[in-house]
Amino acid sequence: MIKIITDSASDIVDNKREDLVILPVSITFGREEFQDGITLTHEMFYEKLIECDELPVTSQVPPFAFEEAFRQAVEEGYQVIVVTLSSKLSGTWQSACIAAESFKDKVHVVDSANASLGQHALVEYALRLKDDGLALGEIVKRLEADKARIRLVALLDTLEYLKKGGRISKAAAMAGSLLSIKPVIAIQNGEVAILGKARGSKQGNNLLAEQIAKTGGIDFGKPFFLGYTGLDDSMLRKYIADHEALWKSSVEALDTSSVGGTIGTHVGPGAIGVAFFSGGK
Repeated sequence: MIKIITDSASDIVDNKREDLVILPVSITFGREEFQDGITLTHEMFYEKLIECDELPVTSQVPPFAFEEAFRQAVEEGYQVIVVTLSSKLSGTWQSACIAAESFKDKVHVVDSANASLGQHALVEYALRLKDDGLALGEIVKRLEADKARIRLVALLDTLEYLKKGGRISKAAAMAGSLLSIKPVIAIQNGEVAILGKARGSKQGNNLLAEQIAKTGGIDFGKPFFLGYTGLDDSMLRKYIADHEALWKSSVEALDTSSVGGTIGTHVGPGAIGVAFFSGGK
């Protein structure tokens, strides 16, 4: 038997699978600390984010939390595959590796080299491989080989949170706001990168579609997810409607989900994103 363990940075909500365990990242607003997905919903997170002048602080899942989850799974007769948030964005991967040392070949840790929707795509891929009856070693091999094909690209509505996080200067944020600049970002090599900037939402949507096309398109045979930051998905619904040619011939409907605090802290509300396995090599 195989159990998949991941962290809440994967933004998997309403988990109903017994073979999937999600360990919470800690998110602190001022002096208040919350457990992502347990004591802090995505909706609560954005309500607090909009009200606060300073960015919240996110903390990695500690080694003892992984060790406790590993011990319980192993005692129940499971082998464990762990899929973590990118090691370049958090110490969560290192925490999992430290905890795994006590369990030898019963626990295997995979650095997703991604976050949020992209990490979710790799977790879902692991679950599909498990459901197909693949052995643990083969699943880990496939995850390591195919994770480089996962693309996470997003269109931001505001530069304010990149400024607060120190990724751009105050002057750049002010100029961008005056010009209605909408940056497109991605997770590349495990880190956040700005791919381009457009003026206005329409050009931004087009730039997002261009970035998807550049990868060789979407492999609809593998997991893909669309998400939004903030309290409603109206921007994402508009994007889906405006670019239905990307999906119409491949899927009957598209589900959307909210993006939580691990990424939401840095991009703010109003962003839309898509994660998928690229059709190109």
